Amino acid sequence: MQTLDIYRPEMPDLQFVLLVTALCTSRLTTLNISEALRATIFNRCWTLIHDNPPPRRLEDRILDLRPWTEVTVEAMAETIRMALTEAGIPILAWDHAPSEPTQLSTIEDGSM
Repeated sequence: MQTLDIYRPEMPDLQFVLLVTALCTSRLTTLNISEALRATIFNRCWTLIHDNPPPRRLEDRILDLRPWTEVTVEAMAETIRMALTEAGIPILAWDHAPSEPTQLSTIEDGSM
């Protein structure tokens, strides 16, 4: 079982937002966030950066945060924390085996 304290995630806001929104759009069945709350979190984050409604198809529910500022990412992190706090969820918990790396990294190529 993996866990994440939403108040002290020990990671930058960008990583926090990406992880939580990925969990919310995943098909994980062992995540302590209801489907309704998953949708709410994603939809609220989506509306911070888009004028159009969030996509309905799960495959299309992806946030591209590359063009956005740190302020936008901070707003998303706060939005996520507020939604989870309102639901009484201070710690996310899920069960999923880590995936195998898709690319090899080496010290020489600077990706380590």
